[in-house]
Amino acid sequence: MPVKSTKSAYGTIAVTIHWLSAILIIALLGSGFRAASTVDPDAKAQILAVHAPLGVAILLLTVARIAWWWFADRKPESVPDTPAWQDISARAVHLLFYIVILGMAASGIGMFVLSGAGQIIFAGMPGQLPDFQNFLPRTPHGFGARAMVLLLVVHTAAALYHHFVKKDGLLIRMWFRGGKAG
Repeated sequence: MPVKSTKSAYGTIAVTIHWLSAILIIALLGSGFRAASTVDPDAKAQILAVHAPLGVAILLLTVARIAWWWFADRKPESVPDTPAWQDISARAVHLLFYIVILGMAASGIGMFVLSGAGQIIFAGMPGQLPDFQNFLPRTPHGFGARAMVLLLVVHTAAALYHHFVKKDGLLIRMWFRGGKAG
């Protein structure tokens, strides 16, 4: 499998970033929803000590992905006979992924900075975790998490539709063995 993408399949770098991001986003969402529903401050701090670095990792992977597409690689061509509305929808979903991820990173960093939680969790400073609901970035962060779940459902449903219903090889293009679509 080539490092860069071909006309019919994604390359090793794109595939690795995609699947690593997917796994980390699912873990990030799980830890975020768990932290939001945890009332015990020590347990919440432990969850956030995992959640925040996951968020930074996703931010770095997203920046790397954008840089990879911008400077080093080109995406494969659309699968033959794909309706224009599906191509437009796919591009919109991918753009929304980037927007939501960057917005979630900004709001997450904002919450940690404004609340002082970063010092409590990572620097061992004494104190109790603040109520994040009292900080403005909490609202977009919660909205972003729900938007991310919706995007993941739509993205996964579309991939499974292409794989099992259309059988057009679209999903195989985003796996390590590559493959030709169509």
